[in-house]
Amino acid sequence: MENIRLLSTSMVQATTDKLTDVRIELTQCDLKLLLLGAIQKGLLFIKPKSLEDQNLLIHHLRTSLSRTLNFFNPLAGRLATVEHDDSTVSFFIDCNNAGAQFVHAAADGVTMADILHPLYVPPIVHSFFPLNGVLNYEAVSKPLLAVQVTELADGIFVGCTINHVAVDGTSFWNFFNSWSEIHRGLDHISNIPVLERWSLLNGSISPPIRLPLSILNNCSDTSIPSPLQERVFHFTKGKIAMLKAKANAEAASTSISSLQSLLAHIWRATTRSRLVEHDKEIDLILFIGLRTRLQPPLPESYCGNGVVAGTVTLRRREILEHGLGFVALEINRVVSSYTKNKLTDTLESSLKNPGLLTMAGIARNKSLAISSSPRHNVYGPDFGWGRAVAVRSGPANKFDGKVTLFPGLEEGSTDIELSVVPETLKALENDLEFMDAVTMSSDF
Repeated sequence: MENIRLLSTSMVQATTDKLTDVRIELTQCDLKLLLLGAIQKGLLFIKPKSLEDQNLLIHHLRTSLSRTLNFFNPLAGRLATVEHDDSTVSFFIDCNNAGAQFVHAAADGVTMADILHPLYVPPIVHSFFPLNGVLNYEAVSKPLLAVQVTELADGIFVGCTINHVAVDGTSFWNFFNSWSEIHRGLDHISNIPVLERWSLLNGSISPPIRLPLSILNNCSDTSIPSPLQERVFHFTKGKIAMLKAKANAEAASTSISSLQSLLAHIWRATTRSRLVEHDKEIDLILFIGLRTRLQPPLPESYCGNGVVAGTVTLRRREILEHGLGFVALEINRVVSSYTKNKLTDTLESSLKNPGLLTMAGIARNKSLAISSSPRHNVYGPDFGWGRAVAVRSGPANKFDGKVTLFPGLEEGSTDIELSVVPETLKALENDLEFMDAVTMSSDF
């Protein structure tokens, strides 16, 4: 961890023990993620000029985190397992208040410009996150939540790692925003999390879900990871509107969304930039939200995983020869197909055949996997220092073809954080059609 000094590591517990005997059973959407890594997102803030006593700041952050855990008590717990006589195992969250990890670090001599100005995301950003390399199932002995506050020469980076079995992106950012509210001195948070878990399929399946013990044999990936390079590309509201208009015109449609048009643009460009056989099938893997699609719908503040994986599969020649509208319409059809009946079938199927997602499975066939969302409240957190100037993600779940979506700083814009091998990134940067939609952003 070059240039990083670890100053302290401690465990932070909720101040109340009201929920310490609660056991939260996991749904099929939670369990699907056992063999993947955590959600790792962090925000970069300008260091306030009035901030003189760093130790007092760290004390206040720890104290406010403890009070926030009163609302998000499961995140102070651990995963627990029960092995059954039929060679199966079940998982649940034990709300034992064992504590969340809090790390205080310093990046000596590193400035905000060192993070924001390079064309590529500098590797040191990954060291701003705790629990790197820990997979979700390992939370039987590791914290479900860990935060790291890293002091830069002129900034503060708050990196947050939360076990993906415990939260999805929506509930991750609800936690982050709630912590900042408590830190600002509010007694209550604006979006109280719904901790009740067993609401999928209208509660028709009794917990716990049993998984074959053998399924955990896939937890170690022996493949050698590719050397990745990361870059953040910025798309303005106007450029995205142009892509949407083009996609709908080409497809003779009015139903293709802005995001579907942008994803089609990215998928076509990365396909052009990779060496893939012309007739080879390529996957676009999407995580489709359930909250509003289920009947009855899940609460927006549901604290768990409200997503399922959907896949769009096309041949390379189809992606390149049929144009933006064709690809965007295929994405639209897959997303639109997740109606109440299909979701019920998908959730029931995952109970009968409980296969877990793995990095090797997601990264197959030169696929592109889309995570996060430009609709998340990424720039809402305010710890009293003003709005963050940038968001970055950690190393978890990165492979050659990972796209992380964030809202841009200005309204209606979108940033994509792309992780690919260096030769693909270089080809993308020389792709005039792709770069024509990209705008260089001024970070601060």
